[in-house]
Amino acid sequence: MFNKERWSEILEALNANRFRTMLTAFGVFWGILILVLLLAMTTGLRNGVTSDFGDFATNSIFMWGQGTSKPYKGLPKGRRVQFKLEDVAMLKEQMPELKYVSPRNQLGGYQGANNVTRKEKTGAFSVSGDYPEFIKQQPMDITAGRFLSYSDINEKRKAAVIGVDVVKALYDYGEDPIGTYIKVNGVNFMVVGTFKSTNSNGDDEEDANTIFIPFTTFGQAFNRADNVGWMVLTAHDNVSITELKPRILSIMRNQRTIHPDDKRAIGNFDRAEAFGRINGLFDILTLVGYVVGALILLSGVIGIINIMLIVVKERTKEIGVRRALGASPWNIRAQILQESMVLTMLSGMFGVAVAAGGIWLMNYFLGPSGSVENFANPSVHVSIAFVALLILVVSGLIAGLIPAIKATQIKPIDALRIE
Repeated sequence: MFNKERWSEILEALNANRFRTMLTAFGVFWGILILVLLLAMTTGLRNGVTSDFGDFATNSIFMWGQGTSKPYKGLPKGRRVQFKLEDVAMLKEQMPELKYVSPRNQLGGYQGANNVTRKEKTGAFSVSGDYPEFIKQQPMDITAGRFLSYSDINEKRKAAVIGVDVVKALYDYGEDPIGTYIKVNGVNFMVVGTFKSTNSNGDDEEDANTIFIPFTTFGQAFNRADNVGWMVLTAHDNVSITELKPRILSIMRNQRTIHPDDKRAIGNFDRAEAFGRINGLFDILTLVGYVVGALILLSGVIGIINIMLIVVKERTKEIGVRRALGASPWNIRAQILQESMVLTMLSGMFGVAVAAGGIWLMNYFLGPSGSVENFANPSVHVSIAFVALLILVVSGLIAGLIPAIKATQIKPIDALRIE
C-alpha cells in the first residue's frame, strides 16, 4: 500500500499548489501549537502556585488557639485559648489515624529585633521549639551534623540546628559551626547541625534564617512551661486530614472547655483542602486547554477537508481514467486518505516541534531556578506527545474520509466527460 510510486504521487499532488498546501497545513500546525503551549503554561502555573506549599506535608493542618466567641461552663466570652502538651498526648491517644502531632513554640523572627549573638556578631532569627518528627513533616537538607533527637527532648539539652543564613551571619567563611555555641536571648546553645531548605519558593529566606531547638528546652529556657503555641498535625497517607478535622476540633474544644458551637476559638489552616482546591482549579484549566486546542485544531481539519474536496474536484478526470483502467474504489480512497494524513501529520508534528522550542525558550528565560513568581518549569508530559500523535492520526483520517468517499462516488464514464 505504501509503495514508492504511491508516495511519489502524494508528493506530486501536494507540490502542485504549494501556497495552497501551506495555508491548509497552517490550520493544523496552529491548532497543535496552541494545544501544547496551553498545556505547558498551565503546568507552569500549577508548578508555580503549588510551590508556595513547599515540601511541607500537604496532608496536614496547622492549629492554634484564639479567643472564644461564646461563654461556656462559667467561663467568659473572649477567653484566650492556650494549648498544652497534654492536648498533644490526648490527640495521639484518641486519633490513631494521625501520623504526626507536632507541638511548636516560636520566638522572635529574622526581620525582628536581634535575639541571637555569637561573640561580637548578632542577628535577628526565628527560633522554633520542636520535636524530632517535624523534619518528616517539613523535609530539609541537613548539610552538617544532625537534626533534633528524642535524647535532646528527654534530657532538655541546649542543642540547636541552624539554617544556612544563620551560619553566614554568625560565622566566618569556611568556619565549622558544629560544636560551637550561640546565645539565644542570653541562653547558650550548642550547634549540633546545619540545614538548608528544600523549598524553591519565597519561604527560602525565612527557612534559612531559622534555628530549631528542642521543644522541652524551649519551654524551660524561655518560661513557656508546657504551653504549646501551635500544632502541626499530619494524617497517614491513606487517610484524609480534611475528613479528620471535625473530630480533631471536637476533641480540642472538649479538652480546652470550649463551647461545641464556637467556631472561632481554635484557628486552623487545612493544607490538604487548600492544595485540593488549587489542583482542582488547574485540572479545569488543563481541560480548557484541551478544549481550546481541539477547537482550533478542528478548524484546521475543516480547512483540510475543504481543500481536499477541491483537489478531488480538480482531479475528477484523473480519477475517472484510473477507474477506467481498473483501479478499485479502495485504491482511490486510500490515495486521498494518505494525502490527507501526510498533510495533517507533517503540519501537526511541525507544530509539536515548534511548541517544544517555545517551551525550551520559556525555561531558558526563566533562568537556572526555572521559576518566577507563580510560574515555574513549564513542561508537558511525554504522554502529551502520544496524545497529539493520536489526534493527528484521527484528524487526518477524518479530513480525508469525506473527500475519499466523494471521489469513489464518481462514475468513470461521468468523470471522463468532464473537461
